Amino acid sequence: MSIVQAANLTYMHGDRIILQNVSFRLLRGEHAGLVGRNGAGKSTFLRLLTGSLLPDKGNIEWLPSVRPGYLEQHAGLTKGMTVLQYLEKAFHHLFAMEIEMNLLAEQMADAACNLDGLLKRYGDLQAELEKSGFYQIGAKIEDTAQGLGLTEIGLDRDVSHLSGGQKTKLLLAKLLLEEPEVLLLDEPTNYLDRGHIDWLTGYLKNYEHAFVVVSHDERFLYEITDVTFHLEHQTIKRYSGGYRFFLKEYEQNTAQIKAAYDKQSREIEKLEAFIDRNRVRKAKQAKSREKALSKIQRIEKPEDRPAPRFEFRTENNPSMTVLETKQLEIGYAEPLLMPLSLTVKRGDKIAVIGENGGGKSTLINTLLGGLKPLSGTVSAGQHIRAAYFRQESSGSSNTPLTEMRTRFPDASEKDIRHKLAAAGLTREHIAQPLSTLSGGEQAKVRLAELMLTKSNLLVLDEPTNHLDALAKHALKQALCDYKGTILLVSHEPSFYEDWVTHIWQIEAWCRK
Repeated sequence: MSIVQAANLTYMHGDRIILQNVSFRLLRGEHAGLVGRNGAGKSTFLRLLTGSLLPDKGNIEWLPSVRPGYLEQHAGLTKGMTVLQYLEKAFHHLFAMEIEMNLLAEQMADAACNLDGLLKRYGDLQAELEKSGFYQIGAKIEDTAQGLGLTEIGLDRDVSHLSGGQKTKLLLAKLLLEEPEVLLLDEPTNYLDRGHIDWLTGYLKNYEHAFVVVSHDERFLYEITDVTFHLEHQTIKRYSGGYRFFLKEYEQNTAQIKAAYDKQSREIEKLEAFIDRNRVRKAKQAKSREKALSKIQRIEKPEDRPAPRFEFRTENNPSMTVLETKQLEIGYAEPLLMPLSLTVKRGDKIAVIGENGGGKSTLINTLLGGLKPLSGTVSAGQHIRAAYFRQESSGSSNTPLTEMRTRFPDASEKDIRHKLAAAGLTREHIAQPLSTLSGGEQAKVRLAELMLTKSNLLVLDEPTNHLDALAKHALKQALCDYKGTILLVSHEPSFYEDWVTHIWQIEAWCRK
């Protein structure tokens, strides 16, 4: 039985068609992956399903009483609430029942009350709480908090003191505790470390209800999906198998369509050549061929959109010691880590890894001079030219083209457009406000900016968040080929483990 279905769904952003005549159905209990290139419209489609966006045409129908659970961005995180209190909000209706039971108990102490009626209501509430697992809430919260790394943060911590990644974990944990009949998850692994991704994988594999997950983490998708929806060419195609099945089927289908297109193109070419040669001498035969040509149902040419290509230019070699710290303490009011004495040598390629909120971005920001040390020193070598990929976009209302013209006034229009195209952005993308682009498209703009920047020290803070598989592969190759020094913050071992020269594990420096 379909719990949600869409028919003839069309959605436009300005003049750009995002989705056109889309049909979609999700069956009860299906574990679905929604995949496609950056900017294809995956997040838009999820928002259409939730009703936070309205289609220009078509309709979406949910089964009565079924409402999806959707990961909202930092909703309801008010100062003064602890992590535990926020997680308990997932069971607010059950706590309300408990309060009512306590009131009933007080009323039953009054001899003048309607004891039979109160006892019945009390018994009904108690049965409902037992059925709903109310008395196991503490264990459920503890298991989920442990699985997603919230226990290490501290369940008594004020939610207003959490980092962006920690807030995302908290929102995800609450959503999972609510156990909605349909989970809609948009890139849930982005701020999770590998161990937490493994826990989430196990949780979703055993989830008894349906879900739709948008993700570019192929290993994650292999494990959790039994149905795949592929968003391409403004429409969605359903594959009755998991992500691995989809990849095989898609490759075969694409090869078949290309072969059929090539064969038909050769036939059309032959017919057109015959007609051109024989319009006068064999007019009747030419006319017959023209008629045959007009009846051919043309196969649409398969889109041959090139994969992104990244190349980061190096400046003059710096001194042998690129960065050096002595008894460096980082943080804000209190030190996050023990005093650090570190050396970065020319040509080092270092992955900085560890729990979210552990201090990775703070360390990078301090090394680059964006944040003052609490104590100790950071010294940079001579002739250092650093290029920095920040984790999140500024959300500017400028278009990518305007933004890059402003940032690189000496670059030619041709070079700017070339770098944006090499990053995998189309003419439509570069003419839209940055704030309207998807997370992956915004990341590609920032990578295009890096390609216009000559550097000998490349610093990247979670560059693979939001990137599709093709872009990740291209970025990995570019970093392997880069002749300078690299500092990379990442939570994806498969992205960095076979090319970095050193790994800095933040937890090894935590204060005991």
